[in-house]
Amino acid sequence: MIKTYAKVIVKGSPLSKSNFKLFNVNGRAILPHNSGKYHDRYALYEEEIAYEARCQNPGVVLGEALIAVLNVYYKSKKRHPDTNNITKSIFDGIEKSGLIINDAQVRRLIIEEFYDEINPRFELELFGESTYFIDYKILKKEIVEEPIQYSPPPNKSKSPKIHNSKSCASLHQNDKLHCEICGKKIKKENSISANNGKTIICKECLTKLF
Repeated sequence: MIKTYAKVIVKGSPLSKSNFKLFNVNGRAILPHNSGKYHDRYALYEEEIAYEARCQNPGVVLGEALIAVLNVYYKSKKRHPDTNNITKSIFDGIEKSGLIINDAQVRRLIIEEFYDEINPRFELELFGESTYFIDYKILKKEIVEEPIQYSPPPNKSKSPKIHNSKSCASLHQNDKLHCEICGKKIKKENSISANNGKTIICKECLTKLF
């Protein structure tokens, strides 16, 4: 019987491949596994994923287009890899296991982020599109919860801030002005600023509005 579903669970905090890529003197990307350095962790993690995928799905090979649902459980809410970056590391390991032919088979991907201090892990479900389809919707909560706030990384340079409307107006003066309505280039003397200097409208369009 041809299988159209598989599930893989790998315990431990997921690792992001982008954090472990090295380059040799010729500029070719390498990923050592026995250098004795911290970078070995990723290659070993990829092998662990491949091993678990094969042990949990013996003899299964999914060769068709797939829908993937990835649930990631981190140990901490504040310190963990970028969820968007870990998919590459996970699917490289799944492909290496032989459970799938190529990670390009995954045409639809849903990722959800959770937290479990005691049992960090990821749970991946793969569904064959010949048998399964996605049906989902986003609903507004009846009771608003406390938001999870994020702050920029400490090493990220801060972008210049514009403190008032005068600064906005000065930016418009330095650049070529364009009417927000008709899109035509206009001279400063033929323009009207609105919305505290953030919006520029030509006098012709302003006349049409009224």
